[in-house]
Amino acid sequence: MTRAARPGTSADARPEPRRSAAVCALIGAAVMAAVDEIVFHQILGWHHFYDRSTTSVGLLSDGLLHSAELLALVAGFFLYADLRRRRSLDRAHAWAGFLLGLGAFQLFDGIVDHKLLRLHQIRYGVDLTPYDWAWNIAALVLLLVGAGLAVRAARGSREAGRERGPGGGTP
Repeated sequence: MTRAARPGTSADARPEPRRSAAVCALIGAAVMAAVDEIVFHQILGWHHFYDRSTTSVGLLSDGLLHSAELLALVAGFFLYADLRRRRSLDRAHAWAGFLLGLGAFQLFDGIVDHKLLRLHQIRYGVDLTPYDWAWNIAALVLLLVGAGLAVRAARGSREAGRERGPGGGTP
C-alpha cells in the first residue's frame, strides 16, 4: 500500500465537523473543570466539589473531580490526535465545540451543582448574588460565542460543499 492509499492519509481526506466539535467540547469541559478546580478549589480555597460534609470528604471530592477532568483531557487529546492524524479535523467546528464545552461545564456547575444539588457554593460568608450572576453570565457568553462560531462553521461547510459540486460533497 502506498502512503496516499492508507486510510486517513489520502490527500482528499474529508473533515468531520460533528466529531471535531464533540471532541473539542470534551476538551473544553475538561479545561473548564481544571480551571475551576485549580483556581477556586486550590488557589483561592473558596470551596470544594462537595462541601456538605467534612473537609476530608471535600478534599476527596476535589481529587475525584481532578481525576475525572484529567481522564477527560487525556481521552480528548487522543481523539483530537486521531482527527489530526486522519486529516479529518475541522478547525472551525473544533473551536466552536471547545467554547461550547467550556460554557456547558460552567453553566452546569453554576445551575446544577450550585443551585439544584447544592453540592457547593462559589463562596461562603458573602452575598452570593454577584458571584452567581458573574459565574452564569460568563457561562452564557462562552455558550453564545461557541454557538456563533458553530453557525459560522456550518455555513462555511455548506459553502465548501457547494464549491465541490455534485458528488464531491459529503453525503
